[in-house]
Amino acid sequence: MKLLLTDSGIKNPSIHDALVDLLGKPIAECNALCIPTALYAQPGGAGQAWKLISGQQPLCPMTELGWKSLGVLELTALPSIDEEVWVPLVQETDALLVGGGDPMYLCYWMRQSGLADLLPSLRAVYVGLSAGSMVMTPSIGERFVRWSPPGGGDKTLGIVDFSMFPHLDYPGFLDNTMASAEKWAATMPVRAYATDDQTALKVIDGNVEVVSEGHWKLFTR
Repeated sequence: MKLLLTDSGIKNPSIHDALVDLLGKPIAECNALCIPTALYAQPGGAGQAWKLISGQQPLCPMTELGWKSLGVLELTALPSIDEEVWVPLVQETDALLVGGGDPMYLCYWMRQSGLADLLPSLRAVYVGLSAGSMVMTPSIGERFVRWSPPGGGDKTLGIVDFSMFPHLDYPGFLDNTMASAEKWAATMPVRAYATDDQTALKVIDGNVEVVSEGHWKLFTR
């Protein structure tokens, strides 16, 4: 499986080049599906979802990269739709663009929709943004739990074997310091990366490459 787990989207040339490398062809020749579901669990989420879909999020560029085609995959709708309607579309796409928001809400609907079961078999490049990246880890830590799933907890999909602390030193996020990340990492059962908005993790079949024009840190267990 190929993943590009970003903090804030395709923010710089290095992350852009990593995406093109994973796709194996220019973005202009690729079809993509945008997943805005994580946004709905937070205040103003509907408006933020529209901005993500329409490419009106300059601080978190994903959909506005010049894709050959762009569709929307709304996970909350999928349980009410026959699988033969949407599964072939997901299997044929080149990229899944998974927006930020609430990671636990996103995880819940990935499971409820059936997308979580499909992910390991897809040829699409998975491109995560913040919560869209965190949901692929084994757990996010209580610090990041806002929306609580039935039964509680902080367990996520576990597609990768590390956790993520995004938005390191982000302006306005006063508690997103390296010291806070270190305290959080000490509570996690697996190794963890703290990343800023100029950093992404490129993952191919479990092998991780850090792509960064900013700063980051790996906390080992």
